[in-house]
Amino acid sequence: MTKSNRPLNPKKLLMSKWTALEPRDKEKHFLVTKVIDPEQPKHKIQDVEMEAVLTKRSFTMRWVELSDSTKWVQGWV
Repeated sequence: MTKSNRPLNPKKLLMSKWTALEPRDKEKHFLVTKVIDPEQPKHKIQDVEMEAVLTKRSFTMRWVELSDSTKWVQGWV
């Protein structure tokens, strides 16, 4: 996994924009629509909900996956 030079902060991800470098079904641009709080407050945030701008399809993923610069670019490219 290739890490970006800027570390991501899960608390600042809400409503951030992302571009998938390998689009599927014409879904390329995404928003983080929800940062999912852990069930136990002492645990760290692990998951976010992503929404495709084109189709409004949502899915949950690990927020650290956004650090993989071979799959995701921050912003809309």
